Amino acid sequence: MSKQAIAKKAEIVKSISEQFKSATSAVVVDYLGLTVEQVTALRKELREAGVKMEVLKNTYLRRAADANGYEALDDVFKGPTAVAFSNNDPVAPARIMAKYADQFDALKIKGGIIENKVASLDTIMEMSKMPDREGLLSQLASVLQAPVRDFALVVKAVAEAKDEEPAA
Repeated sequence: MSKQAIAKKAEIVKSISEQFKSATSAVVVDYLGLTVEQVTALRKELREAGVKMEVLKNTYLRRAADANGYEALDDVFKGPTAVAFSNNDPVAPARIMAKYADQFDALKIKGGIIENKVASLDTIMEMSKMPDREGLLSQLASVLQAPVRDFALVVKAVAEAKDEEPAA
């Protein structure tokens, strides 16, 4: 093999390694059997969520994962493999991939990483059930507003009770 070919492969591995390093999460899937339309719809939804999906050679993935300390992922890099990388929302790849895996039997989630730790299939499936960032912020806002809302209701009830008292 020529030195140029080796250098090119090393550059590809380095690029994938950087993606693993900067990702808040990555989900590894087997996509064999999906139609072009299904893959296009999946990629579109991932892109809208800020997730980048790439189909990569298992050898490159294995080397890049090993370089980042994710040796436990070596077993999932078999057969047709695509990886969805997210640098922002750690839940997005898991949520979207799980949705498509439920819709299409051809898509199989193999494993991944979440917050720089190798995640099992069970962990990824649990993450997929979490709401997105906006949903979590909405829940937080609701929790923070609850005491103020409850206090306002009590004040209103007291004021209405005083208005209803007969004058003596």
